[in-house]
Amino acid sequence: MRLIQENPDLSAYLASDEAIDHHHPRVREVSARLAADVRDSYEYAQAAFEYVRDRVTHSQDAGDPRVTWRASDVLEQGTGVCYAKAHALAALLRAEDIPTALCYQELGVVHGLVAVRFHGAWHRQDPRGNKPGVDARFSLDGERLAFTPDPSSNEMDHPVLYAAPHPAVLHALRSASGRAHLWATLPTTLREQG
Repeated sequence: MRLIQENPDLSAYLASDEAIDHHHPRVREVSARLAADVRDSYEYAQAAFEYVRDRVTHSQDAGDPRVTWRASDVLEQGTGVCYAKAHALAALLRAEDIPTALCYQELGVVHGLVAVRFHGAWHRQDPRGNKPGVDARFSLDGERLAFTPDPSSNEMDHPVLYAAPHPAVLHALRSASGRAHLWATLPTTLREQG
C-alpha cells in the first residue's frame, strides 16, 4: 500500500497540538528517560513504541472505564484505547524530532495507529497492546501490526497519513463520558458518506 501524506510539509509531522502535546512536562519526562537508555533515534523509536504498547494498558482489555485522548493524560494515567495510545506514541516520537503521522484502519470500527519516517520512507506501527491473538512489533522491515484488514468483510487500510488526529476520532474521544459510551460511539468509517 502506498502511504500518502495529507500535508506535503514534513514539519507538520513534528508539530505539537492539543492531542499530541509533546511539549508537556509529562511527555518530556518520559521521552528523556527513554532517550537516556538508547544509542540512536531508531533505538529510541523502538523503546517508545514498546513503552506505549506494554506500559500503557488498552482500556478495553483492562476493563478501565477512563477515556484519555491527550498524550500527556495517556502517559499520566497509563491507559487509553488505540487512538489515545497512538497520540501518546506520536508525542513521544515527535518530542525527539522523529516525524510521526497518525493513520487508521477500518475493522468494523476505525482503528488507530501511527507511521514513523525513517530512511526516507513511512513505516506503520501499532502500539495498541498485545493480547492473545495480537502480536504487534516495531519494525522497519515489513509491517507487524495488530490486525490485518479483511477486504471480503469491507475492512481496509487508509493510505492517508494525518499530521493531527482525524476529527471524527477526536470528537468520539472528547465527547465520551466513559469507555462504555465511547465503545457505543466509535466511528465506523473515515470515508465520505454520500
